[in-house]
Amino acid sequence: MKKGEAHIDEWLRDISPSDELRRWFSHDPAKWRDFRTRYRKELRTKQDLVEKLRDLSRRGVVTLLFAAKDLEHNNALAIKEVLEETD
Repeated sequence: MKKGEAHIDEWLRDISPSDELRRWFSHDPAKWRDFRTRYRKELRTKQDLVEKLRDLSRRGVVTLLFAAKDLEHNNALAIKEVLEETD
């Protein structure tokens, strides 16, 4: 799906993993556990965005989009885990 076709209401671009972390991970499933740990550390510096997502999810359905082809190892799943743990 192209970005223009997604009908995005809000795009929190800054909650994405850093370029450095994405390059390191390179969607290697063997690095998934370490990626999640490192990404959580980054998310702790973005608590305002995490809280915004949490608030939106309390009010309705939030769909987390991601560009990776891997459905089991991506930043959307990592964010979902964080939101579910602290809700």
